Amino acid sequence: MSAKNWDRVPIDAQSVDAPLSTAAIFLVVTVSGDKAALSNVASVLGQLDDLVKNVGFRDLSGRLSCIAGIGADLWNRLSPDRRPLELKPFAPIKGSAHSAPSTPGDLLFHIRAERPDMCFEFERILLNGLGDGVAVVDEVAGFRYFDARDLLGFVDGTANPTGLDLPASALVGDEDADFVGGSYVVVQKYLHDMAAWGKTPTHVQEEIIGRTKIDNIEIDDDDRPRKSHKSLATIEDDAGNEYDILRDNMPFGRPGQNEFGTYFIGYTRYLWVIEKMLQRMYVGEPPGAYDRLLDFSTPHTGTTFFAPTRPMLQKLTEGVQE
Repeated sequence: MSAKNWDRVPIDAQSVDAPLSTAAIFLVVTVSGDKAALSNVASVLGQLDDLVKNVGFRDLSGRLSCIAGIGADLWNRLSPDRRPLELKPFAPIKGSAHSAPSTPGDLLFHIRAERPDMCFEFERILLNGLGDGVAVVDEVAGFRYFDARDLLGFVDGTANPTGLDLPASALVGDEDADFVGGSYVVVQKYLHDMAAWGKTPTHVQEEIIGRTKIDNIEIDDDDRPRKSHKSLATIEDDAGNEYDILRDNMPFGRPGQNEFGTYFIGYTRYLWVIEKMLQRMYVGEPPGAYDRLLDFSTPHTGTTFFAPTRPMLQKLTEGVQE
């Protein structure tokens, strides 16, 4: 990120390492089965970088960016012979008390900016270009809440990798040479029971999250039989090496509709890392000791994508158009 001059140029499309923003739109669509729709989608994806620049140039300080993620089914239509090693549909998870559903999604557009109107304008033009060949299945407008807190009152994203750790955690490496620099993306839309959470004493909330609420200090629960959300979401291999992911979660809500939620979005070098994290949350470690946060937060979506690099995306779409 340090090599980029934000004051001079807009952010390129497919910039996984773009700065965390104050506003975002998460847009998931499906693509109809006819060839005309596929060709048009490929054309729009190929011009995504130009669209980012056209809208983003209106206010360079707005730092507009967009990442397009492609689902497994659509990838098979775009490039049936070559696909990322781990790309597959989101696998539903059923625990003893809570379940994570798998929901449709061919394309994810993660639109970020410092101004919500720039996100809005980009989405409007994008959907006009995509036309009737796509159907919107999920659309969430997120916002940064005070000092990067979720609506439950806790700071979110503290464990995000930075510096050289960021690409090592979020971007595919030489283990999949054809797709170096891309990233697996998992999204889930969670809705919170704010009334029940509000009745939960602060010290219990802190035990559930694994951090203090006011000053965001990590709580050590290694010796406790029931692990916190923080501990269950920490993934290590058999050798004790820890694997991070890049989160850009955003709160969202409509108080008039009693809707309060968190949109989880995780970028990862290895899809298995997020899959293991979710297994630990829903099934529990040990089994049955699930993440108690799920007693208050319910997932309504679950979809997996792969975000290729910009040159990779253009090459992928050019083949379809030809």
